[in-house]
Amino acid sequence: MHTMTQAANAYDAASTHRNQRVQEADVFLRATGALKAARNSGPMPRIRAIADNRRLWLTVTDLMRDPLNPLPAELRASIVSVGLAVQREMDNDSPDFDFLIEINENIAAGLAEPD
Repeated sequence: MHTMTQAANAYDAASTHRNQRVQEADVFLRATGALKAARNSGPMPRIRAIADNRRLWLTVTDLMRDPLNPLPAELRASIVSVGLAVQREMDNDSPDFDFLIEINENIAAGLAEPD
């Protein structure tokens, strides 16, 4: 229990020093790292990386469809479109990992750019 409390405190401390966009970029980079590691691996790492990436993109597209989302409607629609393309690719029997990695890296780079 003590370790969990320390971990939560460390996360809280770290997140206060990074803005939300940088934290969101980090989520995409973590998913990208998993995709890169799984790209040439066996089926289980590939399945796990795709499942994690799918959860990420389902969350992103759900957030973009939220009418209370403050982003401009055109930007939200574009992100949903990208998310749907990513979902279609992940539904393939042999997803193109390079495509998925490139999309995630582009999103992460956009999030990491200063406002």
